[in-house]
Amino acid sequence: MTSLNSHGIRFAFGTLTVLPAHVTRWDREAARAGMLCAPLAGLVVGVCAAAAGALSLLLGTGPLFAAVAAAAVPSVLTRGLHLDGLADTADGLGSAKPAADALRIMKQSDVGPFGVVTLLFVLLAQVAVGAELYGRGWQQGAAGTVVAAVAARLALTLASRGSVPPARPEGLGALVAGTVPVAGATAVAVAAVLGCAALGAVDGPWGALRHGLAVLAGLLAAESLLRRCVRRFGGVTGDVFGALEETAATAALVVLALG
Repeated sequence: MTSLNSHGIRFAFGTLTVLPAHVTRWDREAARAGMLCAPLAGLVVGVCAAAAGALSLLLGTGPLFAAVAAAAVPSVLTRGLHLDGLADTADGLGSAKPAADALRIMKQSDVGPFGVVTLLFVLLAQVAVGAELYGRGWQQGAAGTVVAAVAARLALTLASRGSVPPARPEGLGALVAGTVPVAGATAVAVAAVLGCAALGAVDGPWGALRHGLAVLAGLLAAESLLRRCVRRFGGVTGDVFGALEETAATAALVVLALG
């Protein structure tokens, strides 16, 4: 079990970040462990992003620049793959073509108009909300950044549950789809929500509730997109996973700003 957990952590960091992680197993058992560890990778990415945003603010750059720094770090730590997945998924959904043709569009290296517009508005939303949070103080900005990153990767854990099929017979989506048991996904989700609520508890009971609800809102938004993609494409792909991440992160940030 300890060995499998080690492989799972390596798998999570090796597939979801560019941080040093020597992936030694590339099978469905390791994929299951890796997707259960996905929120841990999100926590590390979130802490790095929060540090960049908080440091920028403390150095006097202002909340807008702090929000840009916090939004840029996750892109750097993932080589922009999740943003690329968001754009490709938007192009596939917006194409109005049959599933096979839409999947071919998503595999193309260029980005179409739906992808460009989606990227623009999602990044604008993340920066705008981040600026609002950092404007309230570095603590709230940093907490929001961490919560959004955890919610983003937690969405992948839930999207890997047994009832979700792959859209293609190959690729990351095929490797991880259906690997995570519902009980395991539920346990990880409860732990992540409680952890984020505890982080928000520095602002009192309402802060704890707000941060916990932010994670749940992110998961609901991602679940809505997941169901749409399964109906449209027949299952999930690596691109869909990237889109789920960005959707969950953005929704979580928006809820925190509403507070």
